[in-house]
Amino acid sequence: MKFKGLLLGSAAALLAVGGAQAADLPVKAKAVEYVRICSLYGAGFYYIPGTDTCIKLGGYLRAEIAVNATDFNGNFSSVNGSANRLTNYYVTRAREDLNIDTRTATEYGVVRTFADLVFSWTTDNYTGNGAGNGSTIYSQLGGTGVSAPNNANAGAIAGGTLGVYYAFIQFAGFTMGKAVAQFDAPWQNYPGNNFDGLTGGGGTVTGVNQFTYTADFGQGITAAISAVDPTAYYQSNLYNTSVGFNVAAFGSGGYGANAFGGTRAPDIQGMVRIDQAWGLFQFSAAAHNNHVAYFSGTGINTGTEVAGHPGDKWGWAVGAALSIKNIPTGAGDVINVQAVYTDGATRYNFQSLAAQNYAMFGGTGLAGAYQSIGLAGAADAVYANGTGLSTVTSWGMRGAYTHNWDPYWNTAIYGSYAQLKYGNGGAALICGAIASLGAATAGITSCNPDFNIGTIGLITRWTPVKNLTFSADVAYTMLDQKYAGTFTTNVIAPLVAKPAATYELKDQNTVSLLLRAQRNW
Repeated sequence: MKFKGLLLGSAAALLAVGGAQAADLPVKAKAVEYVRICSLYGAGFYYIPGTDTCIKLGGYLRAEIAVNATDFNGNFSSVNGSANRLTNYYVTRAREDLNIDTRTATEYGVVRTFADLVFSWTTDNYTGNGAGNGSTIYSQLGGTGVSAPNNANAGAIAGGTLGVYYAFIQFAGFTMGKAVAQFDAPWQNYPGNNFDGLTGGGGTVTGVNQFTYTADFGQGITAAISAVDPTAYYQSNLYNTSVGFNVAAFGSGGYGANAFGGTRAPDIQGMVRIDQAWGLFQFSAAAHNNHVAYFSGTGINTGTEVAGHPGDKWGWAVGAALSIKNIPTGAGDVINVQAVYTDGATRYNFQSLAAQNYAMFGGTGLAGAYQSIGLAGAADAVYANGTGLSTVTSWGMRGAYTHNWDPYWNTAIYGSYAQLKYGNGGAALICGAIASLGAATAGITSCNPDFNIGTIGLITRWTPVKNLTFSADVAYTMLDQKYAGTFTTNVIAPLVAKPAATYELKDQNTVSLLLRAQRNW
């Protein structure tokens, strides 16, 4: 009986304790909130837990090698154009791109934010450091001779560079922030290629700050008006030929000091586009303000407010783009073409990733000449002390035809061509400054700063599994410069290791190859 009483007493005590503990627990466990698929805006969107905002993550990882190129542009100037032992035979790059897209439905329409960040590791070029003992010492970028290339010198373990391609808000038809410019064709610099440097149209593939309103009229018809910051992507050279025009500058494709004043007005861009099942057509226009500082030189008041200045001059550009789909050569085949004309707004043709100055060396058969050189430079306008701005005109075109052999292979042939003219006023200023260089330019038999440049290329892509693509892109570029005769420099150029010698002025060409592996996700 005592043992039975002990068991019953122990059980009662345990029940009392358990009851006390149960009283401390919530009556019902809180439900776990799982991530829900958001089907409103397409595949890949999910609701951010606890909100009515949908989010999508995307991007790619890329590994590539560019042969006889600069992370895929041609070898056009500086050590790249020198074609000697300082020129990198190849450049490698690894890149991770991350984009974040959010959408929220409101009574005023969808609010969208989009950001695209890029992390890159790119090898870079060697430069030369002139030594005072009559010899020349060459090192990689940095003065010690042992530092890593430019994009890798942040550390042996990490390093690299971080970039922001896009960062914008869209709401009620407005786009605010860093986005692709409205002037651009939908394919930007890439009608069918990986080559970055095609002329023949605008190209803000890395985005540009803007405030834009886009109207959708239905039936695939849209129009946009945009105020764009020109500082980073839309200013070509503004040369004052009275300042800094010397043998070294001319030998690198430059025509004097760049004389930008402060930014006074945004570029104004407009676009009308028709998107249909057969393809699209787009017409674009832009206005660009050229604003320089003051007349400069060696006088006591030159370069100051009292020296005076040329008046501002507005430049402009117009462009058209056409895409034709569903052509009879095969499923998914497409033709993309565009053309542009500019006056005082050269970057709408020689876009943000295209070269602005050319100094390309090559061989020569001319007796007495050490080598040949092709010289050219792009600009929005030129002037001299006491003159107004003389704007530069240009036109260009580019395009590609892409053929799909099967679901895994496709090939595109592409090309571009651009012509730039300084006009009578600008050419007279430049050639007058060239003549003032004396013996160095006395051998020039035809002075003409105009030039043409063309590129033709072929790319083949293999996609063995979804979102993994291997590509090989080869591009041939020719510089058709208009100078004739010889250029004799008495300035040793330590950055490109060229001696003081006579060089034949001659057209130049280069071939580049890009091998790329890219995984999209």
